Amino acid sequence: MPTYTPPIADTRFVLDKVLGLDRYANLPGFGAATPDMVDAILEEGGRLCAEVFFPLNQSGDAEGCTRHDDASVTTPAGFRDAYRQLAEGGWIGLGAPEAFGGQGLPHVLSTAFEEYLISSNVAFAMYPGLTQGAMAALLAIGSDEQKALYLPKMVAGTWTGTMNLTEPHCGTDLGLIKTRAEPKGDGSFSITGTKIFISAGEHDLSQNIIHLVLAKLPGAPEGSKGISLFIVPKFPPDAEGNPGTRNAVSCGSIEEKMGIHANSTCVMNYDGATGWLLGEENKGLAAMFIMMNAARLGVGLQGLGIAETAYQNAVAYAKERRQGRALTGPAEPDKPADTLFVHPDVRRMLMEAKSSLEAARALVLWGALQVDLSHKAPEAADREAADELISLVTPVIKGYLTDLGYEIATKAQQVFGGHGYIREYGMEQYVRDARIAMIYEGTNGVQAMDLVGRKLPRHGGKAAMALFGLISADIAQAKDGPQAELAGHLEKAVGQLQAGALWLMQNGMKDPNNAGAAAYPLMTMMGIVSLGWMWLKMARAAQAALDAGEGDKAFLEAKLVTARFFAERMLPDVGALRRKLEGGAEAVMALPVEAF
Repeated sequence: MPTYTPPIADTRFVLDKVLGLDRYANLPGFGAATPDMVDAILEEGGRLCAEVFFPLNQSGDAEGCTRHDDASVTTPAGFRDAYRQLAEGGWIGLGAPEAFGGQGLPHVLSTAFEEYLISSNVAFAMYPGLTQGAMAALLAIGSDEQKALYLPKMVAGTWTGTMNLTEPHCGTDLGLIKTRAEPKGDGSFSITGTKIFISAGEHDLSQNIIHLVLAKLPGAPEGSKGISLFIVPKFPPDAEGNPGTRNAVSCGSIEEKMGIHANSTCVMNYDGATGWLLGEENKGLAAMFIMMNAARLGVGLQGLGIAETAYQNAVAYAKERRQGRALTGPAEPDKPADTLFVHPDVRRMLMEAKSSLEAARALVLWGALQVDLSHKAPEAADREAADELISLVTPVIKGYLTDLGYEIATKAQQVFGGHGYIREYGMEQYVRDARIAMIYEGTNGVQAMDLVGRKLPRHGGKAAMALFGLISADIAQAKDGPQAELAGHLEKAVGQLQAGALWLMQNGMKDPNNAGAAAYPLMTMMGIVSLGWMWLKMARAAQAALDAGEGDKAFLEAKLVTARFFAERMLPDVGALRRKLEGGAEAVMALPVEAF
């Protein structure tokens, strides 16, 4: 049976020593995030995840969700009580504004808890996770009346939320949607259409489900410019917020999926359901990106969270499983065989996982801090700079970290050998659950094209130059210190990335297919460099703590060794990817379709 232990010490190291959370105590919400408060949230949140949500992971996967003849859906045994504990503990509103009943704590702190929640049970985590995306849209563009009506119940967890974008004939190309919104003459609209792949679309965890639905108004412009966003509650509330008569929205079926079985991924039918416009007419695409950007960061966190649990179990198995002897001679001659840890190839897989996961954790927490700063920094220029940075890195966090998540889950399964393929040991579930993160909220190929086509050239490349400037500054500061070698490895990788980006700029304009063919390698290069940057930050922080005689010596020394591994074994991939990128599109596009 799998186990899970929240990596609290590692989270605290990043928050305290790498990000310096205490430096932001003057910002709204950060003052309340005292060391004692942070400890309490991580410890109690970690306990809840390990003891309440994690034990439901395998059983929930085996049972799945059930749709009944009346189109209602029940979640697996134990989920309702677990959700009640999550909601009553205030965990859903950890980072939500106090004005709507939230705790108003920094987003970076709620992100740390969210990792533990995902690691313990990703299918369960998706129920409040989709609510977060819906709340983000309401906070950004909802009217005062809409915010007052919906947000307090959603923050409390009494109501949940969804995002209804995809339709049977269109996924990424949302300009093709057919769902219609007809004005009813009283300020509301009649919503008719079918949406698919709707996570948490119908369930028994909350009193009400608030669907945010993309639809087109009569006479709307063609394509994506004619999309509007609507609030369509399962039970439309009255002015006091009391749910009324059931709306004409129902779950037509539950998708039969490879993984995340315990989340009700639904086909949703809207048969003249009553809805209300959220934001402006024909401005739904911009509203959608508010939800999507929040969701994409959450999905990147899924890559980290699922892989963390798979890795932990692979480590435990490698410590116990005895197979063969060390290449240098028996490590334990008195035993019939040595543990898997003596074998360099097993070590390779575990070190690749460990070095990637610890840097990924630092990157998502750094990204969450940029979200905080984009809203709370006192100077407008600082808010804008943080927003530019997180906008640039969002497709990298979503795309690269979910690629890593699946890769690490399969490596963890590989450590188990044949037992990894057997359901009893739980590894096959992590592989199945990790796979979807590379697909939903925009496939990773879409993330790469978003990075190359929109984010890198945005505002004349301002964000990219700012990011490279930050990395270069850290490299310069490290060159004369104990981490000079690590800084040198990172500097080479940054040079390869910049050269690849320059090639793309020069050749993508000549042939757009060059940009398309180069996008994925460039996203991966940027992901590796970003993790390398995090390792430079962590290594310098660990070295400083060691020099000061502070902290857990073994923990800090392990950071330095793991940083060296990443520099020597992972960063060189950036150069190979550059050569792939500069291969261009000619061979990619040369074959006629008939030759495939």
